Amino acid sequence: MERRRAVVTVVGKDKVGIISKVTTILAENHMNILDISQTILQDFFTMMMIIDITGNDNLSQLREQLSFVGEELGLEINIQLEEIFQAMHRI
Repeated sequence: MERRRAVVTVVGKDKVGIISKVTTILAENHMNILDISQTILQDFFTMMMIIDITGNDNLSQLREQLSFVGEELGLEINIQLEEIFQAMHRI
C-alpha cells in the first residue's frame, strides 16, 4: 500500500492547550505525526505537521473536528493532501 500524507497547519493567537487538543484529535483518528514544527512569533502560534493518512480515504470527519477546535480556540486550522499542498507551492 502506498503511503499517503497530509499537511496540517495551525495559526493563531498563542494560548494553553493548542498542541494538546490538535494532537488528541489526530490520535483519536489513528493519524501518525511524521514531522512537526511549531514556533511562537511574538503572540502568534504557528505549527505545521505532516501526518500519515494511509488507509483513511475520507478526511471530511477529521477536517470537521479540526475546524471545531479551531473555532473553539480562535485558530485557523487547515489540512490538505500532501500532493495538493506541493502543487500549490511549486515555483
